[in-house]
Amino acid sequence: MSSIWSTARWGRASSSDSDPRGWRSFFQQDYDRLLFSTPVRRLADKTQVWPMEENDGVRTRLTHSHEVANLARSIGSRITADRGSSFFGADLHTHVQPVLLAIGLAHDLGNPPFGHQGEAAIGKWFSQRSDWIFTHKMEGHEAQLQKPVPPHLHREFLKFDGNPQGFRLVTRLQTNVDHAGLHLTAGTLAALLKYPVSASNVDPDHLVNKKFGYFESEREIVDWVRAETGMAEGERHPLTWIMEACDDIAYSILDVDDVMKKKIISPDDVLAILLHDPRSSSSGAVMKTRDRFAKVQASGRDADVARDIKIGYLRAYLIEELIQEASKSFVASSDAILAKTHNTPLMEDVALCSALKDVAKKHAFANPSVLKMEAIGAAALDGLMTFFWRSISDRKDFDDIGSRRNGALAKYGWSIVSSNYIEEAGRSGLGSGDASAMRYRELRLLTDMVSGMTDSFALKLWKQTKEIPE
Repeated sequence: MSSIWSTARWGRASSSDSDPRGWRSFFQQDYDRLLFSTPVRRLADKTQVWPMEENDGVRTRLTHSHEVANLARSIGSRITADRGSSFFGADLHTHVQPVLLAIGLAHDLGNPPFGHQGEAAIGKWFSQRSDWIFTHKMEGHEAQLQKPVPPHLHREFLKFDGNPQGFRLVTRLQTNVDHAGLHLTAGTLAALLKYPVSASNVDPDHLVNKKFGYFESEREIVDWVRAETGMAEGERHPLTWIMEACDDIAYSILDVDDVMKKKIISPDDVLAILLHDPRSSSSGAVMKTRDRFAKVQASGRDADVARDIKIGYLRAYLIEELIQEASKSFVASSDAILAKTHNTPLMEDVALCSALKDVAKKHAFANPSVLKMEAIGAAALDGLMTFFWRSISDRKDFDDIGSRRNGALAKYGWSIVSSNYIEEAGRSGLGSGDASAMRYRELRLLTDMVSGMTDSFALKLWKQTKEIPE
């Protein structure tokens, strides 16, 4: 029978990776595989909000992901306690907690350099070439492709998104003898699909299906996951709601935490903003924070020490309240969530969360140093995509993606492309359907290469390629 807690692994009739001593469940193994993987380590050099800098107290995408995983585990535990029973028939320690840790850690793996601006830059590159890149071999030439990229798949590139790229990364692009990525269980993969629809089924007016969660190249794996778990197109795994809520909590509180760490605004400023915002003025966390700040002020501590203490109180009380809100929302909606009919994010109507997000938007995302790095990053990705497109497309035999490159610049670029990415691009042609067409495979290889880079590597390589004469 299908189960949302399926332990089957892609390519095998049943999982044979059991722990011989029984210390780790299959889902605990999934978390371990992710934790020790290269893409997770690369998150240490990917932007969360602030450009990489000497202040090592400011978050990277890696610290953000660990925090989301930790929050998810806490909420899963609280929900289980609040319901007074097992979590939809699953054990908290062997099933719920490790899956939440795994998807929290993995939820941003597919993000390109420079975060959401990196996604926009990739989409813009394709948009500027949309009149030929999906249908013709070369720009300015009349020769049309025998197998153009179908219109329903253009969105995968024009609206490039890190979520489906992350799913591709853990199921395809990581080296594995069975060509199965990290070989995660069907249960964990189902929970990782934050947006459970393809590019063809995106609905901008539906909060769950407003983006696509997988590419056509992974449709076969998604179909298998759904057969194993009983999920269908547009249906979310129950734990996905928790992971999404934790991402919202992290963006709302912890990005503000970084603003205070960088001394752009003080904890007293944040408290004053929250006290004067009708969405947060009556919050219990805000009231407790105000009382604690008064005690800190009366303690006579050094000003910098007092500031750090206040930041700690503010973060702790706000997180606690939002965890409570997310847990209550989940329990209240648990029947609809289990029936897969729920369609509203857990934090959607939480006023305190909205108030905090506005603080982050104003003082973090709109900061000049953030906007400057986003502009530099966009230029870097545009240049790198042009460079790698030449490396991928300028070859002797169009029908053989691994054939000899035609020029020195293309040969150099091709030598940098990851060998496992090239291998996957070649293997994709063995199948049938839209994802096996050569142009689709070329474009997938291009986005695989660019999105997998860290911020520092992308900037360094961009500067190097600009120095090479045509």
